Amino acid sequence: MAGVNKVILVGNLGRDPEVRHLEGGVSVATFSLATTENYTDRDGNRQSQTEWHNIVMWRGLATIAERYLKKGSKVYLEGKLTTRSYEKDGITRYATEVVARDMVMLDNRPEGQEGGGYVPPTAADAPSTAAATTTPSAPSSNVAATPTPDLSSTEGSNDDLPF
Repeated sequence: MAGVNKVILVGNLGRDPEVRHLEGGVSVATFSLATTENYTDRDGNRQSQTEWHNIVMWRGLATIAERYLKKGSKVYLEGKLTTRSYEKDGITRYATEVVARDMVMLDNRPEGQEGGGYVPPTAADAPSTAAATTTPSAPSSNVAATPTPDLSSTEGSNDDLPF
């Protein structure tokens, strides 16, 4: 049986994405993401514990992060956990990062603004690979749209709906 390396995080950006453009037009974005767990301790006191994660995004996802994400943005990420080593001052150091494969932006849209400044990426924003096929009105495959619930399969009539 093969192993599984999958990370799912929902949190807020700790800083604006730092984007570098490498040779061949490849983009890479890095930023920190805070996830917070709230719980009640034995004494009944409310406690909060925040974990910080280093996030890496490549190519089209990095371009979207550069364009739409900022410090404080709430996002859902799926990716894999990686560890890399590097040398600094003659000492080998290790860094654990989450390489994101998919992202959903969770920020609310400001009242009275359609899209809240978010414009779905178009084919012009997608990486120039044969696998990248998007239409101008569809979001990139790496950015999930919020699904619309299917109300046709609910029990009862539509008269029971509160709106």
